[in-house]
Amino acid sequence: MVKIPKSPRPQKPRSDFPLFPHASGRWCKKVKGRFVYFGKVDDDPQGQRAIELWLEQKDDLLAGRTPRVKPEGLILRELLDRYMVSKRHLLDTREISPKHFAELYACCRRIGDAFGLNRLVVDLAADDFDRLRKAISKNWGPIRLGNEVQRVRSVFKFGYESGLIDRPVRFGPMFKKPTRKVLRLNRAKAGVRMFESNELRRIIAAASQPMKAMILSGINCGFGNSDVANLPIKALNLKTGWVDYPRPKTGIPRRCPLWPETVTAIKESLEQRPKAKGADEAGLVFITKYGHRWEKVGVSEPDPETGKIAITNNNPVTQEFRKLLKKLKLHHRGLGFYTLRHVFETVAGGSLDQVSVNEIMGHVDDTIAGNYRERIEDARLKAVTDHVHAWLFENEETK
Repeated sequence: MVKIPKSPRPQKPRSDFPLFPHASGRWCKKVKGRFVYFGKVDDDPQGQRAIELWLEQKDDLLAGRTPRVKPEGLILRELLDRYMVSKRHLLDTREISPKHFAELYACCRRIGDAFGLNRLVVDLAADDFDRLRKAISKNWGPIRLGNEVQRVRSVFKFGYESGLIDRPVRFGPMFKKPTRKVLRLNRAKAGVRMFESNELRRIIAAASQPMKAMILSGINCGFGNSDVANLPIKALNLKTGWVDYPRPKTGIPRRCPLWPETVTAIKESLEQRPKAKGADEAGLVFITKYGHRWEKVGVSEPDPETGKIAITNNNPVTQEFRKLLKKLKLHHRGLGFYTLRHVFETVAGGSLDQVSVNEIMGHVDDTIAGNYRERIEDARLKAVTDHVHAWLFENEETK
């Protein structure tokens, strides 16, 4: 019998080609222990259509999902790209902060990882969002979970309001923020976020500059991490002892009298202030020993090849304050520099002038009275900070 020679086995079009010709005559890829096929080699000898199909199904296959046939319509990748482009415009015009932009970008990455970037948007259903919420809730507390739910909803609301999809996405009955009851129980479980006066005196005494001036600013004026990190020198009048400083997070105006101890600490900090690295840092009250601001939040330009952007989101104020608390054995979960805002609000309420407390804290007042009120007398603001000062320092003097 005459043996018929076998046809030579097809070869890859190039060495780095991610697929291989299977013995069955099809382009193949082994994914999670099983073979996946992408069409006949004879019909596509260079693997062009096969590689396109692989890239289309790659996210689903690597995530263990069954790839969906891609009909005409908006895919998730396109929605997320359009959403972030719109937010980039708001970032460039300073209508949102770099920190907020970073949070939205991270949210979009999580959505893409959970659903697959090639998933059709109208194909998403309630069970998809149920799984996403369960995955998030495993690692995050109720407050952060609620914020993420809101961010996810905003992405798909953008798609509908922009006309990218012709009907709202149905999230299902479970994809909601945690209830107020859950938030209250979680807060009770976490414990009171408060420093007592004797603890604060220990913290102030142990702190070096500029942290000491930051802490006094925090308890004197209810400043948080971003407040002290971005406090401009021009907002201070150390001769009269006042600070006029809109809240960076909301733009709400704030005016606060400074204690003598706060003025002295800020003057000492300015005398020891390192040389600023750039023009932006030159106008700030507090900069690090390296000449940078005490808040590292930045967004890079998109990579020309991948389109990805790099996000920097770091707060040295948090880190240095935590080190100080650990040194004094006062650190536990839930306590940080931002706790100083809790302390001010709690103690200042004893002044019985909540309107002035809200003014110093930079809280929004949407009441009818708030819409009519044009100013608050300095004497009222000073009475509030004097009350907090007495709680912090005069308690020590009476002992």
